[in-house]
Amino acid sequence: MTAVEANADGLIGPTHSYAGLSPGNLASSLNKGEASNPRAAVLQGLDKMKRLADLGLPQFVLPPHERPNIPFLRSLGFTGSDARVLEQAWKDAPSFAAAACSASPMWGANAATVTPSADAADGRVHFTPANLVTNLHRSLEHQQTRRALDALFPDTARFAVHDALSPVAHLADEGAANHIRLCAEHGAPGVNLFVHGRDAFEAWDGPFPARQTRQAFEAVERRHACARPVHARQGSAAIAGGTFHNDVVCVGALQTLFFHDLAFEDTDAVQAAIRQQADGLFDPIFVEVSSDDLPLADAISSYLFNSMLVQLPGQSRLTLICPTETRDNPRSHAVARGLVASNGPIGRVEYVDVRQSMRNGGGPACLRLRVVLTETEEAATNPRMRITDDLHGALGVWAARWYRDELRPADLADPALLNESRGALDELTGILGLGSGFYPFQR
Repeated sequence: MTAVEANADGLIGPTHSYAGLSPGNLASSLNKGEASNPRAAVLQGLDKMKRLADLGLPQFVLPPHERPNIPFLRSLGFTGSDARVLEQAWKDAPSFAAAACSASPMWGANAATVTPSADAADGRVHFTPANLVTNLHRSLEHQQTRRALDALFPDTARFAVHDALSPVAHLADEGAANHIRLCAEHGAPGVNLFVHGRDAFEAWDGPFPARQTRQAFEAVERRHACARPVHARQGSAAIAGGTFHNDVVCVGALQTLFFHDLAFEDTDAVQAAIRQQADGLFDPIFVEVSSDDLPLADAISSYLFNSMLVQLPGQSRLTLICPTETRDNPRSHAVARGLVASNGPIGRVEYVDVRQSMRNGGGPACLRLRVVLTETEEAATNPRMRITDDLHGALGVWAARWYRDELRPADLADPALLNESRGALDELTGILGLGSGFYPFQR
């Protein structure tokens, strides 16, 4: 069946800041306390979406969440006006206040795990929003994420949007950042590679948290009735070095898996399992980069693997869409040039500027959720959430009106920012056709 791989990117929110809330995310920790530029951030994200749309790929937008998250702060016992709640939270519980202000829903790769209809027993596209329980600020996302997915994929005959898994450590789920689908072509049956950091019932003594449990992905696999799964363990050395999600060291598309040699705990076993599940469907292609050519520290700082690996219309070889940091790092740039010069599956490299996101540890692949859609499924999506020239222009004007060009952590306590954020989101619901009551403050 003819199908395409669409992308749904998180639209960066007005409270985009560098609060350093994610242990194990080295860029987030390094830039903690620095001034951010929310306006530049959202425009960079929009330009990246437009770039993909101009290259011929379906591109959708996921709206930012309401931040500061006043309902969360009220649940902690803060009372009074919304401005008073925010003021008291920053005074008495600043860690909770910081979590309530995070713009982390911008990273669409953590929005959900997706099973396309070709791999699901009931022939629908399935979504399970990630519960993200490892980090407080991210655990606040999944309910609003479900609303966004329901808005984008409203046809329940073709799409099944589930609730997140129970928000407990044993079912810690980080979404598509740890999932890769390999296939002969997007509409054909595929192999689903689920990468976990730990078993839910083992003791963990690493310097950084292993966020994804195997049991969470097994639960997602069962509820989606997902065919041909492969469960692989992420390399412990990679986690210790700062690869908080597997997409920092691995990306795949169609038959090709492109990865760092430290990505998996047992690379040979992973390749053997993929070959077994792909038998009779396609021949997997493995492109491995050695630590000699690209040390783990350079892989993380350059985000070579947190790139988007896509097939552009009319091209047989794949295109790797990298952050400009990949080009600026001599070692990763050499690897990228070597890919193009070879006769391998990756024949082109493009660079996009997402520096504001990168400074928080999120590259081009972090910003997007991949969704394989048939022609009829694509036609059943919400057209007002699809990036076009007109929508890109309207969102650029909208962002220029509402977003600040500088934001420091102390500014998150400013009641004016709360009003600005709500004003922006209120207008956005009209632009994207999200309906009344999409955000808590609108109800």
